[in-house]
Amino acid sequence: MRFPVIAAALAVLLLVLMGSVYIVPEGKTAMVLNLGRVARSDIKPGLHFKVPLVETARQFDHRFRILDTTPERYLTLERKDVSIDFFAIGYISDVRAFYRATGGEEKVANDRLAPIITDSLKNEINSRTLQQLVSGDRNEIVARQLPAINEGAATLGMRITDIRLKQIDLPTDSEVIKQVYERMRAQRMQVASKLRAEGEEQARTIRAQADRDRTVLVAEADRDAKRLQGEGDAEAARIYAEAANRDPGFFAFQRSLDAYRASFRDGNSVIVLDRDDPFLQYMKSDR
Repeated sequence: MRFPVIAAALAVLLLVLMGSVYIVPEGKTAMVLNLGRVARSDIKPGLHFKVPLVETARQFDHRFRILDTTPERYLTLERKDVSIDFFAIGYISDVRAFYRATGGEEKVANDRLAPIITDSLKNEINSRTLQQLVSGDRNEIVARQLPAINEGAATLGMRITDIRLKQIDLPTDSEVIKQVYERMRAQRMQVASKLRAEGEEQARTIRAQADRDRTVLVAEADRDAKRLQGEGDAEAARIYAEAANRDPGFFAFQRSLDAYRASFRDGNSVIVLDRDDPFLQYMKSDR
């Protein structure tokens, strides 16, 4: 009879020993509940003991976690609707407060933490214009609201270390998109009108320069032509004068032939002259 009793006692002792020992891994923290009430909290990683059957151990991830939320809609300073997608990085800073506020459920903590962040960001976004929000420093927006966010997160036993704005969009059902497109179209039209006006001005300048150059070229050509004509006439007069000095009779004959050719060029001219007129002297026969 002793062996079964000893075996049963050893089994009970083993069960008691197993129920009184628990291990907290790295990256986690633990708390001990005594009949449902928090007895000890913020227990560090390692081997620990508890009262079996009376105390239970709960473990929580103490590492950084990412709270990813759905995009939220805000109004800017000029009452324009924007949709902002963000995520928060934080961790459990007080296990006791976390358990009391959420019952140890991470989903409950996320659901209660998201409104705290969105309400704090709303104050900052409502004080900025759309241009300031898009082109400004997003880290500044977070830095200004992070202390207020952590005040609310402390009631949940959590601490937020950073918030990142992933994307800032205009809602598809918002009038802002239409206004932005119209503004972009107006800006493009303004640029096009400016380029068209500059092009027309350059065209007028080029045409005026071309007309001026043409006038100058024509004037210079006319001047050169008249100069060459004058030089030709002078040279012809010199040649005629030289020919007249060398043989006056031949010169007179040549000039008369030129006069005849000019007078009877069309073949139908009729000239009435006296028979002794000098104009006919080279048409008379010597016989």
